[in-house]
Amino acid sequence: MQVHGQDRSGELADAMKGGTAVVERHERITGYVTVLAFFGHAVAETNLDLQALIASAEAFAGPGIIVPTRNSVFFRWCLENGLRVVQPMTLMTLGLYNEPAGAYLPSVLF
Repeated sequence: MQVHGQDRSGELADAMKGGTAVVERHERITGYVTVLAFFGHAVAETNLDLQALIASAEAFAGPGIIVPTRNSVFFRWCLENGLRVVQPMTLMTLGLYNEPAGAYLPSVLF
């Protein structure tokens, strides 16, 4: 809710059935990932939380993850740690759009 401004608990509940990853700091959850893939999403309070989620992954599902280049600090971290750009994409939307407030990986589904 804090990052996207809306409830995504349904997607998270579905992801938890198959196993999902969370990051904790100071005994509280500060981020989660449904699945590291085009069809999954991740949110975190900080870039460090998101980095921890990615660093703990054994692999990405499908062709990879979507990394918003407007988060240049996180994008550079990805490149410095061996990730590479495969398919540049542009976000386009109609109607109401709320820019997420925090670190995130979007999904092609939402």
